[in-house]
This record gives sequence, C-alpha cells and structure tokens, in this order.
Amino acid sequence: MQRRTLLASLPALASLPAFGHHGWSSFDQERPLYLSGRAAKVSWRNPHAELQLEVPENLALPADLAKRSLPRQTAAVDGAALLAKARVPTRRDRRWEVELAPLTRMQAWGVEEIKPGAEIAVLGFTFTGEQGDAVLRVEYLFVGDKTYGLRSSPA
Repeated sequence: MQRRTLLASLPALASLPAFGHHGWSSFDQERPLYLSGRAAKVSWRNPHAELQLEVPENLALPADLAKRSLPRQTAAVDGAALLAKARVPTRRDRRWEVELAPLTRMQAWGVEEIKPGAEIAVLGFTFTGEQGDAVLRVEYLFVGDKTYGLRSSPA
C-alpha cells in the first residue's frame, strides 16, 4: 500500500517548482563587479539573504574603492586584487538580484538586517560573460562606513 501511494504521488512531486541555489562556481570570479544603489525588496532568510538592488543610470566606481580597507575572512580571498580589478557592469539593468550570505554568516559579521530603501554597495560576481539574469553574488558588502566579507566567517 505504501509503495502504491508513493508511486501515485511522484507525478505531483515532479510538478512542484524547483528552487535553485547558485554555488560560487556559477559565477565569473575573474571579473569583480561593483554595484551601488537602493535596496528595493529584501528577503532576509535562508538559504541566503538576498535583495533587489536598484542602481542609478550613471553607476560609477568610487574614486577610493581600490584603497578601501577590507576585513579578514577565514577563506583565502585577495580582496585588494578584487578591488583593483573591479568594474561596473557592461549591461545596463537598473535592478539586480543580489545574493548575500546565509543568515548565520551575516550574524557572525554583525550585519544588521537590511531594510527596503537602505543605500548599500556591493562587490561581487555575476554569471560568466554577464549572460543570463542580472544576478550578483556578493563578496564584499558596504553599508555606511562598514565593510563585510561574505564568502566566509570573520577571521
């Protein structure tokens, strides 16, 4: 009886939407991109916090970006090299899906929940060649005068 119930339920399970999670390997880690703007919609939950970032039409790198001090992480990240290579995206999307870190890591860094309307900046990676959706996986999060490294826990 249990087997028949399981077999009968398989088609229903197959029709449920699949929710994907992007690993680091999906992103072009040789092309760090800088975005800044206003958080439009925020989802503060696992598997990772995420938000929609509205970026200005005239997005530009800040003059001091390459000289910013970065926090140490437990993962080996050459933050200075990433800042030096940073660029703004070539695509002109005005709204980006921004993937932050899992909530436990956000808490370890002491990141307060970002609310809609907050002004933030991020440095991260998009899909190879900026193809597909406007999605950015965040390496560094800049909120006010604070910088958080999101690949791993604080060192």
